[in-house]
Amino acid sequence: MTTHQHSPPAPRGTPSGAAWNSAPYPVLLADPKGDVIDLNPAAAALLPDAVSGTRLRDVAPAWIADAHDRLLPTVPRQNAAGTEHGSLGDRTFEAHSSRTPDGDVLWWLVDDTDRRLAEAALDGERRRTAFLARASSALLASLNLERCMDVTATLAAGHLAEAAVVVAPARGHRFPVTSCLEGGSPVHRTVRCDPATVPGLSEALSGFPPVPSRWIDPAGIPDWLVPDDFHGPVGSAVVTPLPGQGVPAGALVLLRPDTRQAFSESDEIFARLFAARAGAALSAARMYAEQAAITSTLMRELLPPTLHEVHGVEFAGAYRPSGEGEHVGGDFYDVHPGADPGQETLVVLGDVCGKGLEAAVMTGKIRNTLHALLPLSEDHQRLLGLLNSALIGSHHTRFATLLLASVARRGRTVRLRVTSAGHPPPLIVRADGRVETTPTRGTLVGVFRNISSTTADIDLSPGESCLLFTDGITEARGGPLGDEMFGQQRVEEALAHCAGMPAEAVVAHVRMLAEQWVGRNRHDDMALVAVTAPRHAHLSAVDGHTRGRYTA
Repeated sequence: MTTHQHSPPAPRGTPSGAAWNSAPYPVLLADPKGDVIDLNPAAAALLPDAVSGTRLRDVAPAWIADAHDRLLPTVPRQNAAGTEHGSLGDRTFEAHSSRTPDGDVLWWLVDDTDRRLAEAALDGERRRTAFLARASSALLASLNLERCMDVTATLAAGHLAEAAVVVAPARGHRFPVTSCLEGGSPVHRTVRCDPATVPGLSEALSGFPPVPSRWIDPAGIPDWLVPDDFHGPVGSAVVTPLPGQGVPAGALVLLRPDTRQAFSESDEIFARLFAARAGAALSAARMYAEQAAITSTLMRELLPPTLHEVHGVEFAGAYRPSGEGEHVGGDFYDVHPGADPGQETLVVLGDVCGKGLEAAVMTGKIRNTLHALLPLSEDHQRLLGLLNSALIGSHHTRFATLLLASVARRGRTVRLRVTSAGHPPPLIVRADGRVETTPTRGTLVGVFRNISSTTADIDLSPGESCLLFTDGITEARGGPLGDEMFGQQRVEEALAHCAGMPAEAVVAHVRMLAEQWVGRNRHDDMALVAVTAPRHAHLSAVDGHTRGRYTA
């Protein structure tokens, strides 16, 4: 008698020993009623309760059972397929379905946990990179220090924590502090505190690396560091330095309430990346503020003075630098009043070769040197010679042209002694409108060791003016074609209409015409000074003994 061995019957619609039985992926076969027909060893290990004949809904995750129910009524029996996503335990799977010729559904489960975690991490890094790019743009959009602290606190509170506090370096014993809550507006304060009471804060303010957040006891965070309206007790904190350009720019403190997840190591690394960008922006803003303050202080010393009447003589001046964003340049003027009405007042108008900051530095040197030489102002030639020696002996390679005018009131007449050092001579407008050129000339200063000059004596009757000007006026290019110089003749024609005018009106009229001529064209520095003998000034006694004073 021969014995025959029979293998178990193959599942309906599948061949015996189907390839999916040995597949490394879990594979499960279910009929249209939702009963399990068969499954391979990988599926049996994943779904230990699943055996042939059990209900799919009883042994498989609900998302697979629901997908099985949705798939059958709506999909044709042949070549139907679909993909579902869901979790099983702590893993996530893709479930791919296909229909067999008998109408059953074959489910293939692919573990995609690692891929999804990698995609989530990559997506998180992309979001963080995009945020850092936006943060850099926002931080560098302004060089205002307070605005930069606002942006730092606002961005950190909106993307890194529920609250952010920017602590700037101390000013004396006080620390400027800017705090912000998530979705709120930044608040500025100045606090007197000891940063050593906060773990890592004094080190961060000194530029040392941050301490891990797990070393910071949230209960030890002082009240001054916690913004008003912060929700709940502090649950975790991060203190990280704001690195600057050689000098620390401050510290950034991030706070989360105890109801939120504590800062992770990844959060701390991201906070340091943000702090590096914020620190660079804060450092640049602080350097700009310091340089602006220094520049402003120096500019005040270089700006032309405001002129007025001195000892019965009217003085007026006007200055326009070559660049729109500049305040000083190579043209300058000064008026040094005499000690009393009997002493001469020295007027200086000059033009340094070049434009901008370098010319302004040379201007300051000349003005300071002339101020030191004021005791010698009665002798123009000697004063110019000493100034020339000082410029030749310096490291500067620029030269300058000058006009000196010593002015004194003598009764109703104003007497001037005018000396040119390579500068265009002044113009005189008489009471009847005649315009005269002052007969003075000389050598520019700062080039030759020996210079020469001639001094002209001028008397101004009431209503007459002497106009000193730089070549920025005569050489201003503009007009109908845009490239014609204003020229000496137009200056004289403009001055002819100023007979009898006060000094301020003379300067304003000539300047207005020159500026209208040049329009928006590029031009050199422009400087004007008018010396006018007023029509109605007279000498009044003060106490019957001392010298009187001139009044309008």
